[in-house]
Amino acid sequence: MIRFQLNGRDVEYAGDLSRSLLDFLRQDKGILSPKDGCSGQGACGACLVELNGRPALACVTLMKKTAGGRVVTLEGLPDGLRLALGRAFAEKGAVQCGFCTPGFLMRTKILLQENPSPTRAQILDALKLNLCRCTGYVKIVEAIEHAGQVLAGGRHAAPDPNQGIGGRQEKYEAWETAVGRRPFVADMRLPGMAFGALRFSDHARAVVRRIDAGRAARMPGVLRVFLAADVPGERHTGLIVADWPLLVAEGETTRTGADVLAGVAAESEAQARAAAAAIEVEYEVLEPLTDVLQAEASPVRVHAGGNLLEKTVFRRGGDVDSILAASAFTASGTFRTQMIEHAFLETEAALALPEEDGVRLYSQGQGVYEDRRQVAALLNLAEERVRVIQVANGGGFGGKEDITVQGHAALFARLLGRPVLVRLSRPESLRMHPKRHPFVMEYALGCDRQGRLTALKARIVGDTGAYASVGGKVLERAAGHAAGAYHVPAADIEARAVYTNNVPCGAMRGFGVNQVTFAMESCIDMLCAQGGFDRWQFRYDNALDEGRLTASGQVLGRGVGVRACLLALKDRFYAEKDAGLACGIKNTGIGNGIADESRVKIEVLPGPRLVIHHGWTEMGQGVHTVARQVVHQETGIDPQRMEVRVDTAREARSGMTTASRATSLVGNALVAACAALKRDLQGKGLAELAGRVYEGAWRCDWTTAPRADGAPPGGGPVVTHYSYGYAAQLAILDGRGDVAAVVAAHDAGRIVNPTLFEGQIQGAVVMGLGYALSEDLPLRDGIPDARLADLGLLRAADVPRIEVIGVEVADEHGPYGAKGVGEIGLVPTAAAVANALCLRDGRRRFRLPLRRKEKHP
Repeated sequence: MIRFQLNGRDVEYAGDLSRSLLDFLRQDKGILSPKDGCSGQGACGACLVELNGRPALACVTLMKKTAGGRVVTLEGLPDGLRLALGRAFAEKGAVQCGFCTPGFLMRTKILLQENPSPTRAQILDALKLNLCRCTGYVKIVEAIEHAGQVLAGGRHAAPDPNQGIGGRQEKYEAWETAVGRRPFVADMRLPGMAFGALRFSDHARAVVRRIDAGRAARMPGVLRVFLAADVPGERHTGLIVADWPLLVAEGETTRTGADVLAGVAAESEAQARAAAAAIEVEYEVLEPLTDVLQAEASPVRVHAGGNLLEKTVFRRGGDVDSILAASAFTASGTFRTQMIEHAFLETEAALALPEEDGVRLYSQGQGVYEDRRQVAALLNLAEERVRVIQVANGGGFGGKEDITVQGHAALFARLLGRPVLVRLSRPESLRMHPKRHPFVMEYALGCDRQGRLTALKARIVGDTGAYASVGGKVLERAAGHAAGAYHVPAADIEARAVYTNNVPCGAMRGFGVNQVTFAMESCIDMLCAQGGFDRWQFRYDNALDEGRLTASGQVLGRGVGVRACLLALKDRFYAEKDAGLACGIKNTGIGNGIADESRVKIEVLPGPRLVIHHGWTEMGQGVHTVARQVVHQETGIDPQRMEVRVDTAREARSGMTTASRATSLVGNALVAACAALKRDLQGKGLAELAGRVYEGAWRCDWTTAPRADGAPPGGGPVVTHYSYGYAAQLAILDGRGDVAAVVAAHDAGRIVNPTLFEGQIQGAVVMGLGYALSEDLPLRDGIPDARLADLGLLRAADVPRIEVIGVEVADEHGPYGAKGVGEIGLVPTAAAVANALCLRDGRRRFRLPLRRKEKHP
């Protein structure tokens, strides 16, 4: 037995001394502010606590090390200190998804008690244990500086008097999230709750000859083992193509190491995991198909219909080969980009419980109505018998669009008749969810002697892995953005999404546009070098503008901000030596012939207070905050009287939270809902309206789908998307050739909230720098072969100076002129860095990452 102090109280512990402190805190003591982001790898800092006055990672701190010591978590801080630290982070916009924030708060507390006035360098050094994937660290450093000032007697920041559009309204539930009081799915506990675990395939491609769960079923605490035959409904899931089995059956062939063969429910998570590991499987192992360039001709068929998932073609403007041959200058090359892991800090988790006629699911996914559709099909239930409640998640970036554990949790709960929580470990998360597509891109771009672009020919192949996910749409988006932010009169573009036995690839921030921008912007600089053209002027002259064509042939209307972004950077460009320059364009909305839609409801309750119901996922970007700002702007009602809920029981339908469209769609829908509320408020007080519900909707159904032959649609203009965001970025190197600064000018149409806007761009730029320089996800026989620390993720000390310039060129369809900003922030970054490096040493880079970051110790 050992004794120690926990948050000021004496504790005795007689259990396993090799157990982790994190497991003890969360499971035995219900102390949930320390988070599990890396499954005992000591790589993320989300579990950071204080041990004997020093920072300690609870996931790798064994219980024996606490003997005679003092452990402090956020729960044990004096109320005033916890309030001050949380407010400092909330006021500075340092809380996005917030999963990592409790660890940062504890590190801040320890740093400031040692050094009340640290320098920036000392702050960065202190943060070496902590990882954040959302913020880009800029606002975290500012928050730590602010916290030090407050604790030294300074004042907290006064709220922005403008709580509406254009104001810096504090992010919804930022303080509660920062101090660990707002639960994530894995923090939730229900009476009688069991825990689930999954048994993954050991091989990317193998015939499953036999699954023996006998020993696992007899292990302590095990309630039931689940196999493919237990699925009562449609066993295959998918956002577009239902090709991914929830459970692979005996006799079937696995397509990826992400395939699940069996599941276990037990009284504890440890018991469930032990039993899942004990399930014995006999395989006939087959050689996996892992080379995307060989896949279409391979005799190995990942799916019965062949290995080509989808092809997108855009052809316009004449014979491109002839135009290129006649062009004064041409640039060409084969560009390759790598597979990338999203590395959201919160791994996948879902909690389901049976209800009288169905199931309730608490989901962190990026679309509750899509979760409902797929889970209902799995369980053979009508959709109205599946209720999905969205729990704001710990980062998504597209990686939580596909369902992972939602279906398993719902199945286990339904068949067991009790609540079940299923959570992936970090290795399981790396193994299962879809990644960013690696591309191979053959580009040829021409211009005339005056520096006007003439034609583009592009052949793009994307490895979509074993299952469709949204791979076809990623390559469709790549084709539609293949010319970047430029008007190219003639284009011949083909993009192919191809199946392999590699881990599936799907949505990730940028959605195929980052990759093609790297290729296009590299070719732009190559043309400038050949023709002696000024790199800024060349881009300005060829930039998209009203009346000019995108890659897909869409003639743009009002609101095109490429040139405005370039003008915002012009002085810096000419003041810096060899600054890498790149522009970007990114769609708002899915488009391509698919409707974008949002429905909302505003419920007035006694108090008086409002509940805003919508269908969009809060994952750090601030959609709930934007919703409150819109309602305040329209009605003048105090945002503190508003709460936001996402619950399919309210039927406030939307699609997936993707395509940088949530602000645009929910904003327009709320403006519509507020019209009737405003009329009623003219004659009555808000309290008198209690019980009323105001509904609103907005729908874009006028975009056009690409034709199979690549020709423009007949009978009307090409309208690929209803809106786009635009950007220009400079990458500035220091004397050693490292990136010293990134200047990012971004056209947001109307900046709804400057703090959220800055945070989105800063975080995206840092993600883009990692993509450019260091990030990679190595595979072994198609299965991810890396730990979190091996992925090349940037930490606070790796981040250069980031200057964000807001540009506002109003969009004709967005609320108040707003455009999407969630993805555009990293679209030009890798290209700008590659161009900067080439300017420095004369060597053109054709492959990402440009430099591989060493493994974190």
